[in-house]
Amino acid sequence: MAACILLSFANQFFQYRSNQLSIDSVTIQILVLPVGKFMAAKLPKKKITIPLKFTKWSFSLNPGPFSMKEHVLITIFANCGAGGVDAVYIITIIKTFYQRGLHPVAAMLLAQTTQLLGYGWAGMFRKFLVDSPYMWWPATLVQVSLFRTLHEKEKRKKGELTRLQFFAIVFVASFAYYIFPGHFFPSLSALSFVCLIRKHSITAQQIGSGFEGLGIGSFGLDWSTVASFLGSPLVCPFKTIANTMVGFILFMYVLVPIAYWSNFREAKRFPIFSSNTFDEDGQTFDITRVLNEKTFDLNLSEYENYSKLYLSIFFAFIYGLSFASLTAALTHFALFDGKNIFKMWKKKTNAVKHEFSDVHTRIMKKNYAVVPQWWFTVILVISVALSLVAVEGFDRQLQLPCWGLLLACFIALIFTLPVGQIRLDVITELVIGYIHPGNPVAIVAFKTYGYSSVTQALSLLGDFKIGHYMKIPPKSMFIVQLVGTIVSSTVYVGTAWWLLTSVKNICNPDLLLDGSPWTCPGSDVFYNDSIIWGVVGPLRMFTDKGVYPEQNWWFLIGFLAPIPVWFLQRKFPEKKWIKWIHVPLIINATEDMPTARAVHYWSWGFVGFVFNFIIYRRYKGWWAKHTYILSAALDAGVAFLGVILYFALQSRDIYGPSWWGAAVSDHCPLAKCPTAPGIEVEGCPVL
Repeated sequence: MAACILLSFANQFFQYRSNQLSIDSVTIQILVLPVGKFMAAKLPKKKITIPLKFTKWSFSLNPGPFSMKEHVLITIFANCGAGGVDAVYIITIIKTFYQRGLHPVAAMLLAQTTQLLGYGWAGMFRKFLVDSPYMWWPATLVQVSLFRTLHEKEKRKKGELTRLQFFAIVFVASFAYYIFPGHFFPSLSALSFVCLIRKHSITAQQIGSGFEGLGIGSFGLDWSTVASFLGSPLVCPFKTIANTMVGFILFMYVLVPIAYWSNFREAKRFPIFSSNTFDEDGQTFDITRVLNEKTFDLNLSEYENYSKLYLSIFFAFIYGLSFASLTAALTHFALFDGKNIFKMWKKKTNAVKHEFSDVHTRIMKKNYAVVPQWWFTVILVISVALSLVAVEGFDRQLQLPCWGLLLACFIALIFTLPVGQIRLDVITELVIGYIHPGNPVAIVAFKTYGYSSVTQALSLLGDFKIGHYMKIPPKSMFIVQLVGTIVSSTVYVGTAWWLLTSVKNICNPDLLLDGSPWTCPGSDVFYNDSIIWGVVGPLRMFTDKGVYPEQNWWFLIGFLAPIPVWFLQRKFPEKKWIKWIHVPLIINATEDMPTARAVHYWSWGFVGFVFNFIIYRRYKGWWAKHTYILSAALDAGVAFLGVILYFALQSRDIYGPSWWGAAVSDHCPLAKCPTAPGIEVEGCPVL
């Protein structure tokens, strides 16, 4: 319980900061081991009897040695707090960006139901995705191997450190170092040397800024810069890192510059890199001018009298790549894996029919009772009922009609099994944006019910697969996951509500004190999504009625893109490097932008290259023993000091000393300026 609460609190706490740090369950997996062994060694073994007349129930604080199965269950419990709760973004944008009220019960129901709906989809497909030996989850194999490694008896070799000693040293070092980027020298998070050389050039700062530009020559000396948005590169295969960086480079240094400096769709009126929305004069789009105050929906006549909605060229193409990634994934799977998928489907179906088709399934069926299907069904029915209360009650603050909720559930049901690398957020935004335009909260609520519930279902099934490999009783797994989901959702909402009501000017960088990290980068993107897809809608954005109808061609581009690579692989099967090319991954490389910036990609890619290419090839033994532990220790050190800094100093509005390095920026103020003649933006020269 403590592990789940701490992980949920830390992840939500850091979600509002400039460098979001996402702490995964691997950190808890490693931290829990010494705690469990210490408790097994020190807690009294004496039985405690409950003094009740009708029972002889007793328990012990120390039932025996700390076992691997206990360790797995604790990690699964904590993992419920690792994935985040997308519903919190809705709470944030309603309270801080739109400055409207939201009933706390509606907020809690929204968070709980979007997470619990995943149990219904997980229950329907667990036989296919968990019991079948032909459906394996690569991420679970990492954790399974780490469990076995941690529980092996390890004797310290002369001149070497045990894994626990190594973890302790790195943890202390990470904890101590973070005082500099976290308090004294926040600018270490992003150093952009081009901006320091050319302080008065807009173009130079657009090229060099790691936060607001292309990020050439920028990097961060802060672990949270490396791992905050893209996850730890230490646990990411180099093939994935290479494809991601190729896609990032092609997008940021070929497509965006060509479009911007050719002034495509008046791109120079706006920043080259921004997630904000703009009007035709280059100013931030004034959403209050086009929203009805009472009904909180689009006033079409005011919108037509004001301005069409414009995006930075970067943000416009991000949506184009999202369109392309959908069709590219479908083509890629059809060409490269179509036959294999069909064969695996037949094998999987046969495997499900035959109870003892696999050694893991055979052991599990023999020793443990399965979770009854009606457990999942009851949770699904209750979750749908509570969801209807959330959307139809509380003066319909969520704007989503009941048919919209049911449609979102239907989409989630259809896509849970084949979802793989296909991002459902774009599909859900397109669907509800066309059907129910003009409602900013409805669009994000629909996306959360349709997309986040699938993500939650896959997370639950992945945990069940770990339990399958580790021989954990399924009912124990179910109870731990259910309680963990309810607890983590409660902590996420509670932490968010506390910060939103206690941190002055949170999510408003223009009003925050210098050095304040509470800029809410993820919430800012969610807010602009609600404007683009909700208030204005795709009909007035990506058709002839809007500014960017060309973006629809990305569907065709994505559909065709994997074909040349498939042809080359068939033509030159001996060329191993061709097999490394993964077109959907390249197209989808910038999916974490604009929340993640160029400096995050360069820092992440460099560290990943050093550890998972150079060190992996030259020092494979050291890499195998220490890499995952190094990642967990770095995460834990930053997280613990970050929380301590907040409670000790930042909650009292005490930040680092006032000097050049105290700014939570890369000192490129002109990078966000337009370069079109005559556009006046505060803080920028008029050309």
